[in-house]
Amino acid sequence: MAAAPETYRVFAIKYAHHERRSGVNFIGGDSHDVPMPMDFFVWAVVGESRSFVVDTGFDQAMAARRGRSIIRPIEEGLRAVGIDTSTVEDVILTHMHYDHAGNRDLFPRARYHLQDREMAYCTGRCMCHSPIARHFEADDVAGMVHRVFEGRVQFHDGDSQIAPGLSVHRVGGHTEGMQVVRVHTQQGWLVLASDASHFYANMEQRRPFPAVHNVGDMLEAYTRLYSLADAPHLVIPGHDPDVLRRFAAPSREHEGWIARLDASAR
Repeated sequence: MAAAPETYRVFAIKYAHHERRSGVNFIGGDSHDVPMPMDFFVWAVVGESRSFVVDTGFDQAMAARRGRSIIRPIEEGLRAVGIDTSTVEDVILTHMHYDHAGNRDLFPRARYHLQDREMAYCTGRCMCHSPIARHFEADDVAGMVHRVFEGRVQFHDGDSQIAPGLSVHRVGGHTEGMQVVRVHTQQGWLVLASDASHFYANMEQRRPFPAVHNVGDMLEAYTRLYSLADAPHLVIPGHDPDVLRRFAAPSREHEGWIARLDASAR
Protein backbone atom coordinates (compact mmCIF):
# COMPACT_ATOMS: atom_id res chain seq x y z
CA MET A 1 0.00 0.00 0.00
CA ALA A 2 1.29 3.46 -0.92
CA ALA A 3 2.54 5.62 1.95
CA ALA A 4 0.26 8.45 3.06
CA PRO A 5 1.46 11.82 1.75
CA GLU A 6 3.40 13.97 4.17
CA THR A 7 2.12 17.51 4.71
CA TYR A 8 4.73 20.16 4.01
CA ARG A 9 5.27 23.82 4.74
CA VAL A 10 6.25 25.76 1.62
CA PHE A 11 8.10 29.08 1.47
CA ALA A 12 8.81 31.45 -1.42
CA ILE A 13 12.08 33.27 -0.75
CA LYS A 14 12.88 36.38 -2.77
CA TYR A 15 16.58 36.85 -3.41
CA ALA A 16 16.77 39.33 -6.31
CA HIS A 17 14.82 41.92 -8.30
CA HIS A 18 14.78 43.43 -11.78
CA GLU A 19 12.91 46.52 -12.96
CA ARG A 20 11.25 46.08 -16.36
CA ARG A 21 8.11 46.99 -18.28
CA SER A 22 5.15 44.84 -19.19
CA GLY A 23 5.96 44.81 -22.90
CA VAL A 24 8.89 42.44 -22.37
CA ASN A 25 6.85 39.96 -20.33
CA PHE A 26 4.48 38.78 -23.09
CA ILE A 27 4.91 37.45 -26.60
CA GLY A 28 3.72 40.27 -28.85
CA GLY A 29 4.35 42.89 -26.17
CA ASP A 30 1.72 44.70 -24.14
CA SER A 31 -0.28 47.70 -25.31
CA HIS A 32 -0.34 49.16 -21.79
CA ASP A 33 3.49 49.19 -21.47
CA VAL A 34 3.42 49.78 -17.72
CA PRO A 35 6.02 48.94 -15.06
CA MET A 36 5.97 45.18 -14.43
CA PRO A 37 9.05 44.25 -12.38
CA MET A 38 10.33 40.74 -11.88
CA ASP A 39 11.26 39.16 -8.57
CA PHE A 40 13.55 36.14 -8.35
CA PHE A 41 12.70 33.33 -5.93
CA VAL A 42 13.90 30.04 -4.60
CA TRP A 43 11.50 27.81 -2.69
CA ALA A 44 11.80 25.69 0.43
CA VAL A 45 9.59 22.65 1.02
CA VAL A 46 9.86 21.74 4.69
CA GLY A 47 8.52 18.51 6.16
CA GLU A 48 8.73 16.76 9.49
CA SER A 49 11.07 14.08 8.19
CA ARG A 50 12.66 15.65 5.11
CA SER A 51 13.08 19.05 3.43
CA PHE A 52 13.78 20.09 -0.14
CA VAL A 53 15.16 23.18 -1.86
CA VAL A 54 13.60 24.04 -5.21
CA ASP A 55 16.04 25.91 -7.48
CA THR A 56 19.27 27.57 -6.43
CA GLY A 57 19.19 31.12 -7.84
CA PHE A 58 22.32 33.11 -8.71
CA ASP A 59 24.98 34.98 -6.76
CA GLN A 60 26.21 38.58 -6.60
CA ALA A 61 28.74 38.13 -9.40
CA MET A 62 26.05 36.83 -11.76
CA ALA A 63 23.69 39.63 -10.70
CA ALA A 64 26.32 42.18 -11.72
CA ARG A 65 26.85 40.44 -15.08
CA ARG A 66 23.14 40.23 -15.82
CA GLY A 67 22.03 43.62 -14.49
CA ARG A 68 19.95 42.22 -11.63
CA SER A 69 19.88 43.34 -7.99
CA ILE A 70 20.46 40.86 -5.17
CA ILE A 71 18.11 41.60 -2.28
CA ARG A 72 19.44 38.92 0.09
CA PRO A 73 21.67 35.94 -0.69
CA ILE A 74 19.66 32.73 -0.91
CA GLU A 75 21.57 31.14 1.97
CA GLU A 76 20.22 33.90 4.23
CA GLY A 77 16.66 33.26 3.12
CA LEU A 78 16.97 29.51 3.55
CA ARG A 79 18.52 29.96 6.97
CA ALA A 80 15.52 32.12 7.94
CA VAL A 81 13.21 29.13 7.40
CA GLY A 82 15.50 26.70 9.20
CA ILE A 83 17.56 25.28 6.32
CA ASP A 84 21.37 25.09 6.39
CA THR A 85 22.64 24.85 2.80
CA SER A 86 25.63 22.74 3.88
CA THR A 87 23.33 19.94 5.06
CA VAL A 88 20.67 19.97 2.30
CA GLU A 89 20.29 16.49 0.82
CA ASP A 90 17.83 17.14 -2.03
CA VAL A 91 17.67 20.00 -4.52
CA ILE A 92 15.01 20.04 -7.24
CA LEU A 93 15.93 22.08 -10.31
CA THR A 94 12.88 23.07 -12.32
CA HIS A 95 15.19 23.87 -15.24
CA MET A 96 18.77 24.92 -15.93
CA HIS A 97 18.45 28.66 -16.68
CA TYR A 98 21.07 30.83 -14.94
CA ASP A 99 18.60 32.23 -12.39
CA HIS A 100 17.50 28.77 -11.25
CA ALA A 101 20.68 26.70 -11.37
CA GLY A 102 23.49 28.90 -10.01
CA ASN A 103 25.23 29.03 -6.62
CA ARG A 104 27.02 25.83 -7.61
CA ASP A 105 28.99 25.36 -4.39
CA LEU A 106 26.27 26.06 -1.81
CA PHE A 107 24.93 22.51 -1.55
CA PRO A 108 27.92 20.17 -1.20
CA ARG A 109 25.88 17.19 0.04
CA ALA A 110 22.84 17.52 -2.20
CA ARG A 111 21.43 15.15 -4.76
CA TYR A 112 20.00 17.14 -7.68
CA HIS A 113 16.68 16.18 -9.28
CA LEU A 114 16.47 17.05 -12.99
CA GLN A 115 14.54 15.94 -16.04
CA ASP A 116 16.37 13.79 -18.62
CA ARG A 117 15.22 16.14 -21.37
CA GLU A 118 16.58 19.23 -19.62
CA MET A 119 20.08 17.78 -19.41
CA ALA A 120 19.94 16.73 -23.06
CA TYR A 121 18.61 20.16 -24.01
CA CYS A 122 21.26 22.25 -22.26
CA THR A 123 24.14 20.08 -23.51
CA GLY A 124 22.83 19.58 -27.06
CA ARG A 125 22.49 21.35 -30.36
CA CYS A 126 20.01 23.97 -29.14
CA MET A 127 22.88 25.62 -27.25
CA CYS A 128 24.43 26.47 -30.65
CA HIS A 129 21.73 29.15 -30.99
CA SER A 130 22.50 32.30 -28.97
CA PRO A 131 18.85 33.37 -28.42
CA ILE A 132 18.35 30.09 -26.53
CA ALA A 133 21.80 29.68 -25.01
CA ARG A 134 21.92 33.16 -23.49
CA HIS A 135 19.55 32.07 -20.74
CA PHE A 136 22.03 29.41 -19.59
CA GLU A 137 25.49 29.65 -18.05
CA ALA A 138 28.08 27.22 -19.36
CA ASP A 139 29.67 26.88 -15.91
CA ASP A 140 26.32 25.87 -14.38
CA VAL A 141 25.82 23.25 -17.07
CA ALA A 142 29.38 21.96 -16.72
CA GLY A 143 28.91 21.79 -12.96
CA MET A 144 25.87 19.58 -13.46
CA VAL A 145 27.84 17.30 -15.77
CA HIS A 146 30.42 16.89 -13.00
CA ARG A 147 27.65 16.01 -10.53
CA VAL A 148 26.41 13.33 -12.91
CA PHE A 149 29.84 11.68 -12.79
CA GLU A 150 29.91 12.09 -9.01
CA GLY A 151 26.63 10.19 -8.70
CA ARG A 152 24.79 13.26 -7.40
CA VAL A 153 22.04 13.64 -10.02
CA GLN A 154 18.76 11.77 -10.00
CA PHE A 155 17.13 11.99 -13.41
CA HIS A 156 13.37 11.93 -13.95
CA ASP A 157 11.45 11.14 -17.12
CA GLY A 158 8.13 12.97 -17.01
CA ASP A 159 6.09 12.59 -13.82
CA SER A 160 7.90 11.18 -10.81
CA GLN A 161 7.22 10.93 -7.07
CA ILE A 162 10.25 12.00 -5.07
CA ALA A 163 8.69 11.45 -1.63
CA PRO A 164 5.18 10.84 -0.31
CA GLY A 165 3.42 14.15 -0.85
CA LEU A 166 5.98 15.57 -3.30
CA SER A 167 6.35 14.94 -7.03
CA VAL A 168 7.76 16.51 -10.19
CA HIS A 169 5.97 16.83 -13.53
CA ARG A 170 7.55 17.70 -16.86
CA VAL A 171 5.51 20.32 -18.72
CA GLY A 172 8.06 21.69 -21.21
CA GLY A 173 7.32 25.00 -22.90
CA HIS A 174 9.79 27.39 -21.32
CA THR A 175 12.57 24.84 -21.79
CA GLU A 176 12.48 21.31 -23.17
CA GLY A 177 12.77 19.76 -19.70
CA MET A 178 10.84 22.31 -17.66
CA GLN A 179 9.35 20.58 -14.62
CA VAL A 180 6.99 21.79 -11.91
CA VAL A 181 6.75 20.62 -8.31
CA ARG A 182 3.52 19.35 -6.73
CA VAL A 183 3.42 19.50 -2.92
CA HIS A 184 0.89 18.25 -0.39
CA THR A 185 0.09 21.01 2.15
CA GLN A 186 -2.48 21.76 4.81
CA GLN A 187 -4.38 23.74 2.14
CA GLY A 188 -4.32 20.84 -0.34
CA TRP A 189 -2.11 20.12 -3.35
CA LEU A 190 0.02 23.14 -4.27
CA VAL A 191 2.05 23.57 -7.47
CA LEU A 192 5.31 25.49 -7.69
CA ALA A 193 5.08 26.48 -11.34
CA SER A 194 8.45 28.20 -11.48
CA ASP A 195 8.95 29.42 -15.06
CA ALA A 196 6.15 27.35 -16.51
CA SER A 197 4.44 30.70 -15.79
CA HIS A 198 6.58 33.68 -14.83
CA PHE A 199 3.66 35.88 -13.77
CA TYR A 200 0.05 35.26 -12.75
CA ALA A 201 -0.95 37.12 -15.91
CA ASN A 202 0.84 34.67 -18.20
CA MET A 203 -1.25 31.69 -17.10
CA GLU A 204 -4.44 33.52 -16.14
CA GLN A 205 -4.65 35.40 -19.45
CA ARG A 206 -2.99 32.67 -21.57
CA ARG A 207 -0.34 35.16 -22.74
CA PRO A 208 3.00 33.35 -22.97
CA PHE A 209 6.31 34.74 -21.75
CA PRO A 210 8.81 35.47 -24.57
CA ALA A 211 11.61 33.18 -23.34
CA VAL A 212 10.16 29.97 -24.73
CA HIS A 213 11.27 26.73 -26.36
CA ASN A 214 7.82 25.65 -27.53
CA VAL A 215 4.83 28.02 -27.43
CA GLY A 216 2.24 25.27 -27.76
CA ASP A 217 3.72 23.35 -24.84
CA MET A 218 3.80 26.52 -22.75
CA LEU A 219 0.10 27.12 -23.36
CA GLU A 220 -0.74 23.49 -22.61
CA ALA A 221 1.30 23.76 -19.42
CA TYR A 222 -1.01 26.48 -18.08
CA THR A 223 -3.89 24.01 -18.17
CA ARG A 224 -1.75 21.27 -16.61
CA LEU A 225 -0.73 23.53 -13.72
CA TYR A 226 -4.31 24.09 -12.67
CA SER A 227 -5.17 20.40 -13.05
CA LEU A 228 -2.37 19.45 -10.63
CA ALA A 229 -3.44 21.90 -7.90
CA ASP A 230 -6.47 21.67 -5.62
CA ALA A 231 -7.39 25.33 -6.22
CA PRO A 232 -6.27 28.05 -8.66
CA HIS A 233 -4.66 30.15 -5.90
CA LEU A 234 -2.39 27.19 -5.10
CA VAL A 235 -0.55 27.55 -8.43
CA ILE A 236 2.49 29.73 -7.70
CA PRO A 237 4.23 31.53 -10.59
CA GLY A 238 8.00 31.85 -10.73
CA HIS A 239 8.72 35.58 -10.79
CA ASP A 240 5.65 37.58 -9.82
CA PRO A 241 6.10 40.14 -7.00
CA ASP A 242 2.39 39.67 -6.29
CA VAL A 243 3.19 36.34 -4.59
CA LEU A 244 4.48 38.34 -1.63
CA ARG A 245 1.21 40.28 -1.49
CA ARG A 246 -1.14 37.33 -1.90
CA PHE A 247 0.53 35.25 0.82
CA ALA A 248 1.57 36.35 4.29
CA ALA A 249 5.10 36.34 5.62
CA PRO A 250 5.91 33.78 8.34
CA SER A 251 6.70 36.69 10.69
CA ARG A 252 6.98 40.47 10.62
CA GLU A 253 10.74 40.39 10.02
CA HIS A 254 10.16 38.42 6.81
CA GLU A 255 7.70 40.88 5.29
CA GLY A 256 8.55 41.72 1.70
CA TRP A 257 10.93 38.84 1.02
CA ILE A 258 9.52 35.55 2.35
CA ALA A 259 5.96 34.23 1.95
CA ARG A 260 4.42 31.13 3.49
CA LEU A 261 2.52 29.52 0.63
CA ASP A 262 0.82 26.69 2.53
CA ALA A 263 -1.08 29.14 4.77
CA SER A 264 -4.34 30.76 3.75
CA ALA A 265 -3.99 33.38 1.04
CA ARG A 266 -4.69 36.98 2.05
